[in-house]
Amino acid sequence: MDQLAKAQAAERDPAAVRSMFGRIARRYDLANHLLSGGCDFWWRQRASAIVRQLQPERVLDLATGSGDLALTIKRHLPEVEIIGADFSPEMLEMARRKGLQHTIVADALALPFPDRSFDVVTVAFGLRNMADWSLALREMARVLRPGGHLLILDFSLPPPPWGALYRFYLHGILPWLARLVTGEKQAYNYLGASIEKFPSGAAMTTLLEANHLALERALPLTGGVATIYLAQVTPR
Repeated sequence: MDQLAKAQAAERDPAAVRSMFGRIARRYDLANHLLSGGCDFWWRQRASAIVRQLQPERVLDLATGSGDLALTIKRHLPEVEIIGADFSPEMLEMARRKGLQHTIVADALALPFPDRSFDVVTVAFGLRNMADWSLALREMARVLRPGGHLLILDFSLPPPPWGALYRFYLHGILPWLARLVTGEKQAYNYLGASIEKFPSGAAMTTLLEANHLALERALPLTGGVATIYLAQVTPR
């Protein structure tokens, strides 16, 4: 099976995605920092600043991974209860080692929380990896309190002329750099394929609205390489 076929197969199989993240857990942070040129620090700061403006009491950081966004929010809002959830035990172990106190192994498609449990749900670079975006968003909306907010931070494709250059980096350079750092080139082939298919713009607005969420704003970062989407749960 060639690398593209492997990436496409992984995209269809949640177990394969979980396995890939488990294998790269120990070098996940280093890879993120190097491959983004350090921009991931700034992206999380921007996301955390938006959460701080919302003044939540209880936050769920879904697909928390190694806990970077949850820990950034906690530094800005030390009194807020923050729970980090992820389907990868290996990634959660890294988050706990870094100081994230409240973690739970959970599938985003069937969250183990009652309705209306959180003021804010955040998901950074995670929704794109989920097997069913609509079901995941409905679950996020379900656990949000009335008037609560969902913040999505994820990769996106820059507009022309930068889009072509970014695609060259994404498919031609990044997988080989990632292999040097993590030993897992296949995982980063998957990354490029998933970014290409992830909705943005009007498609993201439509996806959110179909799942009880209304987009309030979209904030492109670093020329559109990443985007923050802030949405509010709508009455049902």
